[in-house]
Amino acid sequence: MSEKDTAAAAAAEPAQQFQVLRVFTKDVSFESPRSPEVFLQNNAASPKIALQLNNGARQVGEGLFEVMLDATVTATVEKETLYIAEVKQAGLFRIEGFSSEVNSLLLGSQCPTAIFPFLREAMCDLVVKGGFSQLLLEPINFDALYQQHRQRAAAEEAKKAEADNDGTAQSNTTH
Repeated sequence: MSEKDTAAAAAAEPAQQFQVLRVFTKDVSFESPRSPEVFLQNNAASPKIALQLNNGARQVGEGLFEVMLDATVTATVEKETLYIAEVKQAGLFRIEGFSSEVNSLLLGSQCPTAIFPFLREAMCDLVVKGGFSQLLLEPINFDALYQQHRQRAAAEEAKKAEADNDGTAQSNTTH
């Protein structure tokens, strides 16, 4: 291949671009249903912390994607809710020139990884401003979560295909 052919082939392929354009907070909520009484009790028990985390992505323009992490933390002691804190942290990303498989990986793993430290800080600040001890969320391996999601989706797809094949085979044998 000549240099001219190589240059023409490179020009024909779109340039790959992955860029964080902005990280922003979409929504914040804090509830402490038993305040101020909860602060008057001398409760030495550590609260039980439950984290619910969801993520999603949507295309908002040509090569532009919004990725959002939605985290809800519920702290309880002996079945009584101390607080419920919710943070929706999002990012705007430019993703261009990648295959759909790589796009999916970037949106499901790399983008949430970039957003999570901001969510973690916002959640900690929110809980402290609510009058409680700081909450440090553990780091999350979004790569592993993405791979688990892909494996579950593949297993469900295989199960559905098997069920479809079984139905076809049964209908063919009844004729």
